[in-house]
Amino acid sequence: MRTNAIYCGDCLKVLGNKVDFPDDCVDLIYLDPPFFTNKQYEVIWKDGYEVRAFEDRWQGGIEHYIAWMEPRLRECWRVLKKTGSFYMHIDQRANAHVRILLDKLFSPNRFQNEIIWHYGLGGSSPRRFAAKHDNIYFYTKSDNWFFEPPMKPATSQRMRGQLKKWDDVWDIATINNMATERLGYPTQKPEALLEPIIQASSRPGELILDAFCGCGTATAVAHRLGRRWLGIDVSPTAVKLIAERMRKLGAVGIEIVGLPKTIDELKALPPFEFQNAVIQILQGRVGPRKVGDLGIDGYTFEGSPIQIKQSENVTRPVIDAFESAVKRDGKTRGMVVAFSFTRGAFEEVARARNKDGLEIELNTVEELLKGG
Repeated sequence: MRTNAIYCGDCLKVLGNKVDFPDDCVDLIYLDPPFFTNKQYEVIWKDGYEVRAFEDRWQGGIEHYIAWMEPRLRECWRVLKKTGSFYMHIDQRANAHVRILLDKLFSPNRFQNEIIWHYGLGGSSPRRFAAKHDNIYFYTKSDNWFFEPPMKPATSQRMRGQLKKWDDVWDIATINNMATERLGYPTQKPEALLEPIIQASSRPGELILDAFCGCGTATAVAHRLGRRWLGIDVSPTAVKLIAERMRKLGAVGIEIVGLPKTIDELKALPPFEFQNAVIQILQGRVGPRKVGDLGIDGYTFEGSPIQIKQSENVTRPVIDAFESAVKRDGKTRGMVVAFSFTRGAFEEVARARNKDGLEIELNTVEELLKGG
């Protein structure tokens, strides 16, 4: 099986590949799945101008969330070694339901700890006590597992001084806006939180899996502590970010598996991810905002506006509106990318060139893939 690899896709499907993920192959699993928050996040990465978005939205209610989680957790249980350990990060919105589910999968006798991560930041309410912690559930697959509380000084600066006593309540600050490890991911966890988990429940050289990899904190800490690692995330944007993070840490031979490459795979992406994928194919940059972007989703390497439509048969009115956005932006060139265009769209491009001196380029996704 591969190691030091990042898989792009739903972990249910990725882990279901028993060639890459046979039974009993992973020593430690850490999960920080989407929480039951009913929020949509807009993410401004550390590069300062690229904006991406992802949803953490469960309109079907908590039953829908648990039904979605259960088969993915079953696959995690399958690939975990009999001597392996499992940690799952969750918050107060779903922790009771998740605890019942984990007892069902692992058995109540395999429950070892409920770790309370107390972080101290966040809002307050005049009607209830402030919520200042998350829960991390620690299970094992059998009665035989490795556990060695970290006794040597932590490599993370923020963990120094935290090792005087180890119990199940951890006071570890969240990542502040100026932290060097901050990447802009709204649910990014501090490396200091992952460090004691990986130190206590794995040995150097053993294999760590994060099946909801986000921005790669678990894989980064695993690499730094001399463990092998595997990451899975459904977002192509996140996968590329993780790969870059690991390269900066000196990881070599990184494999990226499953990035969308075909028309059908791109059509299946969520809208923001589709936009990101097209921008990356063009080697451009994502626009500075997604709400009120005036029809400009990004810019080419040369600085020309780009509009990206995840649709077929884009019509004349769409092109006409984009021309207005290009003018407002003070540019004379622009590009629209879609799966196909109507005859009227091409006629509008010709009209804008002859009458207004605007150069609007129409590119299909198929043409971009062939060019790449």
